[in-house]
Amino acid sequence: MTPSNRNHLIAVLQALLVTFLWATSWVLIKIGLHAELPPITFAGIRYTLAFLCLLPLVLMHKQHAQTVRRLSKFQWVELTILGVVYYTLAQGAQFVGLALLPASTLTLLLNFSPIFIAVYSMFSIHERTSLLQWGGIFLSIAGALVYFLPLSLDGALAFGLLAAFVGVMGNSAASVLGRKINSNGRTSPLVVTTISMGVGGVLMLAIGLAAQGVGRLTIQQWGIIAWLAVVNTAFAFTLWNKSLQTLTAVESSIINSTMLPQIAILAWIFLDEPLGNRQIAGLALVASGTLIVQLWRYLPFSR
Repeated sequence: MTPSNRNHLIAVLQALLVTFLWATSWVLIKIGLHAELPPITFAGIRYTLAFLCLLPLVLMHKQHAQTVRRLSKFQWVELTILGVVYYTLAQGAQFVGLALLPASTLTLLLNFSPIFIAVYSMFSIHERTSLLQWGGIFLSIAGALVYFLPLSLDGALAFGLLAAFVGVMGNSAASVLGRKINSNGRTSPLVVTTISMGVGGVLMLAIGLAAQGVGRLTIQQWGIIAWLAVVNTAFAFTLWNKSLQTLTAVESSIINSTMLPQIAILAWIFLDEPLGNRQIAGLALVASGTLIVQLWRYLPFSR
């Protein structure tokens, strides 16, 4: 095996490890929520601790520290908005959604983010949406219908779906804004993530403490929070960015899409969430549709 092939294989394995860690986050969050840990406070503590783990990596790195000092007022505003949208709004909504919905249901809904982004691009920058993309969109919608129908809405489920929708929209908006911020190449992803996570995480923690309180944190819950912050957020983010130095955008998108079945299987094993033939078929259709929307340009028959 050549050094190039070996480095590529290592990057693929690193990225797969990150997706597994991120998938386990959903199970750990559900366990914490089952113990009546307030969802917004839970999310706020997680991302504030993760920010505190990442901050030394920025401040102790000469180039990153100089980048922070040179940020303009406009860049600070952009990073603040990104932090509020992606962390306070989107992640806060996800934690609320997880408190009310099965983990596999929420991750299925969040897989619609690329579809919202494609539709946004079509109307905002007049990017052409191909027939293949429209096929992927309708395939994902069909998958959601297969997964959810027949649907019986009670109050908690309806509010959970509303929180999930807010999370999807927040993720979509943050993806567009994050792409815009990173496209100039002047600010490293680590600096962007650290600042935006600090803003969004601290704000979310303040909101959670004011609205929900801190609850009663046991040793197990502190352990879950610490693991999520240090390993599944700070370490996983660093490893993911390292893998992106080798992987192409297509490869990283495909690897990232493996989170949907991973979460569904982990939730079935550890949370006793149902995973029958109908749920599997719905998840497969949504995953396939999402991949088509994301990767249609790279498919040989799209040219």
